[in-house]
Amino acid sequence: MKELYDIVSMKSSKLLTRTYSTSFSIGINLLDKKLHDAIYSIYGFVRLADEVVDSFHDYPKADLLREIRMETFKAIEIGISVNPVIQSFQETVRRYQIDIQLIEKFLDSMEQDLQEVNYSNILYDEYIVGSAEVVGLMCLKVFVDGDTVKYNELKYAARKLGAGFQKVNFLRDLKSDYNELGRMYFPNVEFSNFSIEDKLKIEEDIQEDFNEALIGIKLLPKSSKLGVYVAYRYYRSLFDKIKLTSPSEIMNERIRIPNTKKLYLACESIVANKLKRI
Repeated sequence: MKELYDIVSMKSSKLLTRTYSTSFSIGINLLDKKLHDAIYSIYGFVRLADEVVDSFHDYPKADLLREIRMETFKAIEIGISVNPVIQSFQETVRRYQIDIQLIEKFLDSMEQDLQEVNYSNILYDEYIVGSAEVVGLMCLKVFVDGDTVKYNELKYAARKLGAGFQKVNFLRDLKSDYNELGRMYFPNVEFSNFSIEDKLKIEEDIQEDFNEALIGIKLLPKSSKLGVYVAYRYYRSLFDKIKLTSPSEIMNERIRIPNTKKLYLACESIVANKLKRI
């Protein structure tokens, strides 16, 4: 019956990912099927912790996040959890030998979101590492399936892709982060007077991340290249739309990409992949 519990646990992570992110869900579907469960388990775990800090406003967030931390490391140690999402995640961690320090850094960043932080350049960089870059490295562990040489070759690009995604999210979510959650991630920016110059500086930084990330995407194994490339195309499309949006509009509305556009980008990427253009 343990096998049945494992199946239910994985379905829980899959449902969590699909419910909260159409972009990543479509990208995951374009990975080789053998990678689906592991990547769903990673994003399910990440979303679980993220929802605690972003949504559970009427509940003891710090206590809940502490429980997730304790249960996660206990599960990795003994090989099972009564929390289905953590159960599927620990299976992936153990199978692909994901570094425990990556998980610690991620949870540290989630805890940081529970505090009012005035982000300096150093604290900002540390937060990006913990909230996004380590997630890219966890996924890379799955993509290379034990190939240490390939992992070391691609980890810089994986970190850049995670960083680029996160920074685009920050721009997209400025309204809710600043007005609703009281968060101001970008250092040296006065959000009550968010200027074109501020926005352009941030966009230049994101562009550099994406340029470095694309180099690595093209070197990924065939089993993961298309799925990761599609996720990259989604975020590039969102980024391009944000670049055409004024600072005042960004502070007053959440920029989105329609699902029809996402499907178009997926189809376009599939064709490009078949023609070996990526």
